[in-house]
Amino acid sequence: MKSSFAKQVLAENLRRLRTEAGLSQEELADRAGLHRTYVSSVEGGHRNVTLQNIFAFAEALGTTPSALVRLPVEGKK
Repeated sequence: MKSSFAKQVLAENLRRLRTEAGLSQEELADRAGLHRTYVSSVEGGHRNVTLQNIFAFAEALGTTPSALVRLPVEGKK
């Protein structure tokens, strides 16, 4: 799996879960203890995210870390 694909999977899952939760990037950043521009760059697929931050995002969203790195189901987005 290429790094760019992995970053894109995380980016899409993070954006989807954040919007489903009704949170802005700033609200998510506050809950996760991160900076809003960092959230933006992760959602843009520009960052290699540490495991620690994946767990922080998951906790802030009330989900599991695996939900953030789950591969998309074919035919579904």
